[in-house]
Amino acid sequence: MKVLIVCSYRYYAPYTDHIAPFIYEQAKELRKLGIEIQYYIIKDGWKGYVRALWKLKRAISSYKPDIVHAHSGLCCFVASLQSKVPVISTFHGSDIHNHKVRFFSRYAMRHSSANFFVSQQMLNMVSPVSNAAVIPCGVDTDEFHYMDMKKCRQLLGWTQDKIYILFSKEFSDVVKNYPLAKAAVSKIPNSELVELYGYNRQQMVWLYNACDCALMTSFTEGSPQFVKEAVACGCPVVSTDVGDVSEVIAGIKNCKITSYDVENVVFALQSMINIGHSEKPQLNDRFLAGTIAKKIFKIYEKSIK
Repeated sequence: MKVLIVCSYRYYAPYTDHIAPFIYEQAKELRKLGIEIQYYIIKDGWKGYVRALWKLKRAISSYKPDIVHAHSGLCCFVASLQSKVPVISTFHGSDIHNHKVRFFSRYAMRHSSANFFVSQQMLNMVSPVSNAAVIPCGVDTDEFHYMDMKKCRQLLGWTQDKIYILFSKEFSDVVKNYPLAKAAVSKIPNSELVELYGYNRQQMVWLYNACDCALMTSFTEGSPQFVKEAVACGCPVVSTDVGDVSEVIAGIKNCKITSYDVENVVFALQSMINIGHSEKPQLNDRFLAGTIAKKIFKIYEKSIK
């Protein structure tokens, strides 16, 4: 089986060939199942999307895939404008939460053989949708796992006597709600809020294990890899109730949902920091990369029959 993955260029991800890591790593798992994969990457923002259709058609004619699997609303829209090859569309978050992009996403939904939503919350926002399935991106627990905190701090050049709280992305990302995180962490003595930007995948593992807690204060999310990866590493998590976070952390003692109130965030952080890291695997099997890949493979097979 041959699959052409359509996705957008990610400037922040040189270590995964400028492909969003969750897409790159999902493709890696699909290759393990014997699927041949190539990428078609859309660059240059809106202009890139406008010019993408004829280039995509050329890529399809050259590669001759059995399926085009597009990720995120605008890529799904472009992929669905061709009718030569069945399209699988995966919607990740902003393509549903952003009402301007949602228009294009809905077009793609109507013209796709199958539609994947990374959380039930997202699917509920646009239901009814035909051929829909809730399929989050998974985490490879061979890659993301517990490590000794002291060792990881040494690898990152951090001090051993400070409280480090890992923020979910760049401080400049408005959706991530940095002001709330900053206000909460400023109330915790001897603490530092760490911006998640510019690290490769190995360093990400060190970060989760070196920090005292992972903090997500987002206004909206789909199925945040940040939380799933932190859980896989045994890292305490404090998060607002967005996307599928409540499902991911259900029953895990060192993870907590918080409100958007600063004092509630502070209390949650202090509580989870006191509990500390878990050395035992905590991520539910249904969020494992291998489990997700097998589900996708079955839908691929169904789509080309």
